[in-house]
Amino acid sequence: MKVLVASSIAVEAIEKMKEAGIEVDVKTGIGERELESIIADYDALIVRSSPRVSRRVIEKGKRLRIIGRAGVGVDNIDVETATQNGIIVVNAPGGNTVSTAELTLGLLLSVARKIPQADRSVKEGKWERKKFVGIELRGKTIGVIGLGRIGYEVAKRAKAFEMNVIAYDPYISEEKAKEIGVRLVSFDELIRNSDIITVHVPKTRETENLIDEEEFEMMRQGVIILNCARGGIINEEALINALKNGKVSAVGLDVYAVEPPDPDSELFKFENVVTTPHIGASTREAQTNVGLLIAEDIINLHLGYPVRNAVNLPSLVPEEYEFLMPYLTLAEKMGKIAAARLEGGFRRIKITYRGKLARRDTSYLSRALLKGLLEYILGQNINLVSAIPIASQRGLEVEESKIERADSYESLLEVSVEGRDGSIYMAGTSFGKDDYRIIRIDKYKVDFVPEGHYIISLHEDKPGVIGRVGTLFGRNNINIAGMIVGRYGNKPGGIQLMLLLVDDPPTEEVLEEMQKLDGIIDAVYIQL
Repeated sequence: MKVLVASSIAVEAIEKMKEAGIEVDVKTGIGERELESIIADYDALIVRSSPRVSRRVIEKGKRLRIIGRAGVGVDNIDVETATQNGIIVVNAPGGNTVSTAELTLGLLLSVARKIPQADRSVKEGKWERKKFVGIELRGKTIGVIGLGRIGYEVAKRAKAFEMNVIAYDPYISEEKAKEIGVRLVSFDELIRNSDIITVHVPKTRETENLIDEEEFEMMRQGVIILNCARGGIINEEALINALKNGKVSAVGLDVYAVEPPDPDSELFKFENVVTTPHIGASTREAQTNVGLLIAEDIINLHLGYPVRNAVNLPSLVPEEYEFLMPYLTLAEKMGKIAAARLEGGFRRIKITYRGKLARRDTSYLSRALLKGLLEYILGQNINLVSAIPIASQRGLEVEESKIERADSYESLLEVSVEGRDGSIYMAGTSFGKDDYRIIRIDKYKVDFVPEGHYIISLHEDKPGVIGRVGTLFGRNNINIAGMIVGRYGNKPGGIQLMLLLVDDPPTEEVLEEMQKLDGIIDAVYIQL
């Protein structure tokens, strides 16, 4: 095997591959065009955020078997083309977990004890001891928003400082939280009762501006705010206002809504704001870890073993791959719908495979369903490999069954997801390579291809409801491209399910206005 390292990675990772008998060429700093011209000679490629691994690069890589991204995201890699060409794409999730957690605690200590300001004062020849009176962390309540890998490590370290740790994460079971000694609370309770609030969630539609003016008003006077996750989760204008009125006593930031941020931003005028340039993963150990994770997967492939951090699914034999592909897509989208409808807190998942599907290896379908469920919550960092351990980590119960009889269909995929405040059942099937459909949601018969911008709603079966929805969307210049209304039974009255396919996603304001319309029971938006 011959590997091209096109971006800088740890020397230890390169040496490890060489020790496994792999030929390694290091050509860092090359661009996409140069990569195109030389990629045909290599079986494996390692990149970071650049160069871009485009369709042209992949199609010219006739020998390519694996592409490794030494980092979390794969935005610069055309994963779809790689999959179509039977090339495994791997990344390095979790390699920077401890580094980011430690930076969070570093920022907390910096703002609590005013270390940067005191350092600057001494270097200016001053001796202002009374000016830099700080606070102890012991006994303070720290609220951790998001108990994923990094949130867990922050909570563990906070407990070592004898802090009272509370957390908000609707996707972690109470039993799992108790295992790590953290008390789960509601989002509002965390906002109201924390001396320190630290954010560790991905930036998604649901978490953008998660902390805004309303949340700052609810907080304790003198709260400390930390963000080493993603910019935009905390509204920066609202944060500036909270600093001005004294609600927030100190801030530690590693991430910003726009990066690099405007150096003239008012945020940087405050003495009690400590900032770093998105260096959460910038430790020698983290850089070594991500390089080693990629090297290990390349070595595994070289030796004929399964890779651990694949983000696609090219390892099936062609016949199996062709049959399962539509069901993989269907399962993932069913997971996304379930996550959107239940709005968090799901605990149990039951997956039933019927007909021909029951005779196949369906493990990847279960992974795809979990990926859809978890991706809606955690963002794009979930893959088919990580979905199962993350589900286990979060205390999700997954039950699978196979029944070789499918009645009206050749194959049927059935999914039941039980949440904290409700449940959802879906059934779907496929009629060929690109023809997959959901045919039932709960008790309602439907028939639709889950692709595009959908609003899923329950409403009372009475005149005028659908008309009011159409008027609202027309008034907001949102075109309804398709509508499916599922009625249970043959008699009018009761509750109907409505699926609206729209050309553009609705704003939060439009969705809220829809939910207030007479006859509308609920409504959620999901991009499929």
